[in-house]
Amino acid sequence: MTCYCYILECADGTYYTGWTTDPERRVKQHNKGVGARYTKTRRPVKLVYLEEQHNRTDAMRRELAIKKLKRAQKSKLIEGNIPDE
Repeated sequence: MTCYCYILECADGTYYTGWTTDPERRVKQHNKGVGARYTKTRRPVKLVYLEEQHNRTDAMRRELAIKKLKRAQKSKLIEGNIPDE
């Protein structure tokens, strides 16, 4: 099953990283306030980065790796530049 790792930009300018099997559905959930506690008070959110993964395990690993990046590195990733890990 194909999974995706994604980054959302929240209304306050912060980033939220997660994984899903259906990015469109997941963004809608976040914007309805049922996606995650973090995004619930930072709506609306917009999808700024999406990366396809082969399976759930890979998606979860990639999510953790992205979460460890500093904000500047995440910005570079979103812009299409590979950040130094």
